[in-house]
Amino acid sequence: MEGTKQMKRASIDATAGAISGAVSRTIVSPLDVIKIRFQVQLEPTTQWLSFHKNAYSPSKYTGMLQASKEIFRDEGLLGFWRGNVPALLMVMPYTAIQFVVLQKLKTLVSGSSRSEDHTHVSPYISFASGSVAGCAATIGTYPFDLLRTILASQGEPKVYPNMRSAFVHLLQSRGIRGLYGGLTPTLVEIIPYAGLQFGTYDTFKRWFMAWNQYRSPHTIQGDINALSNLQVSLCGLAAGVSAKAVCHPLDVVKKRFQVEGLKRDHRYGARVEPGCYRNMYDAIRQILHTESWAGLYKGIVPSIVKAGPASAVTFVAYEFTFSWLVSISQ
Repeated sequence: MEGTKQMKRASIDATAGAISGAVSRTIVSPLDVIKIRFQVQLEPTTQWLSFHKNAYSPSKYTGMLQASKEIFRDEGLLGFWRGNVPALLMVMPYTAIQFVVLQKLKTLVSGSSRSEDHTHVSPYISFASGSVAGCAATIGTYPFDLLRTILASQGEPKVYPNMRSAFVHLLQSRGIRGLYGGLTPTLVEIIPYAGLQFGTYDTFKRWFMAWNQYRSPHTIQGDINALSNLQVSLCGLAAGVSAKAVCHPLDVVKKRFQVEGLKRDHRYGARVEPGCYRNMYDAIRQILHTESWAGLYKGIVPSIVKAGPASAVTFVAYEFTFSWLVSISQ
């Protein structure tokens, strides 16, 4: 009986996680494409740095508005959803695995599978659970993340016409190991990112519950339904922004490894040559040497602008879908 309840809870978590991830990814895809273009561009991403570093060739993208105009002019409206298919293939199982593992770990710690009991779990447990869940989800879906980055950054003319051609070429040129290029910096990034995201979300959620309890004493303490959609959105927004602000430099390093050897058109600037970076430390050292500290924060503006809404939509969609699935399964 207990095993059946756990399987039911896991299936609900997986379904709610997959749906929330798909909705969030589709909505914020334009910001994600702009962010990736900045991150893989070796030239400066602001005009004043272009003048200051006169050794660089002219930059393709120098600001969010300018980048939006360039992408729309070169690739049309669909250019903002470049790489969205592999992104969905990545994010749906990713968020499904992430929420299943997260809730399973919280269940083990709290001794209960009820969401109400999870609200009393220590923020440190939320951080650790989020980190473990993020690592498990990353390992399970990483090849799709790699394909998403490559397709989103290639521009026009396309290097690969579709996901299948990119997958076949990567497999032939790099082998199975090549499908996991950049996995190490990704795991190094996801440990603090997922930990901060879920730890911050649970902390803000607990604060809002305490506030609601203070304003309305009749509210059941710890009741997740006591939070409004706006409050859940604010919790998700805070979680996404704080996690991305801290971990963005590691995301830049990850993207550089992922696009190694990608033969983009020369108008997009210098390419990241194969074997350019020996390891994470060497990548950070080279970026600092040739692009200064600003190089590690390329794309930070669209990244922050994207992270807040993406996290907010993910958590709101998850909480709504989870509650709906629970109601129809009873």
